[in-house]
Amino acid sequence: MADLYIIHGWTYTVEPWKQTLSELRDRGISVKMLRVPGLTEESKKVFTIEDYVKWANKEIPDGAIALGHSNGGRILLNLCAKKPDKLKYLILLDSAGIYEPTTKKKVVSFLAKIGKPFKKIPLIDKVFHKVTGSTDYSRAPENMKQTLANMLESDENLDFSKVETKTFILWGKKDTVTPPRQATAIYEKLPNAELKFYSNWTHAPYISSPDELARALAALVERLKK
Repeated sequence: MADLYIIHGWTYTVEPWKQTLSELRDRGISVKMLRVPGLTEESKKVFTIEDYVKWANKEIPDGAIALGHSNGGRILLNLCAKKPDKLKYLILLDSAGIYEPTTKKKVVSFLAKIGKPFKKIPLIDKVFHKVTGSTDYSRAPENMKQTLANMLESDENLDFSKVETKTFILWGKKDTVTPPRQATAIYEKLPNAELKFYSNWTHAPYISSPDELARALAALVERLKK
């Protein structure tokens, strides 16, 4: 069993994680990056949060330490709500999961209907990036646009009180995709959590601060292994 299992966010390549993963391994942490179906693992299926929970339950062994970034955090929160004894520890990195009905869902629903002629307009790309954390969304196939809509809608039914797993919340103060207020909201909703902010991290610290992220994760995992 690996020391750490990672579920990435809404992205079609894990290449940007390469430096952080390499440094974790150099520090003696065995890590497995999972390939999310429909994103870094090709699929034409429209996924629901229930589908992703079943997938994560199969891919991650019982008693593991798992980290979820952005949409990956949403998946792991739902997994822990359904199976409280599944993970030994949960790490949330700039996680999705907080339901904000007046923003993200409406923007995605509107932009999905605009059509191809508008996708290269910089303003629209910028909005997509803010909503999803990745400009890759603007070139997503239709099934994955519906999958994202399913993910956003699932937040309304996420019962944080059922997440009994000890959770460590790591968050960038410069995150504009899942802003710091969402970190505080998650922390206040979880019965057994710790929260730490990092002043220089963006929504994707494996890009903005890969060295610092690797150091923080290595120290935390070593602490949790004892």
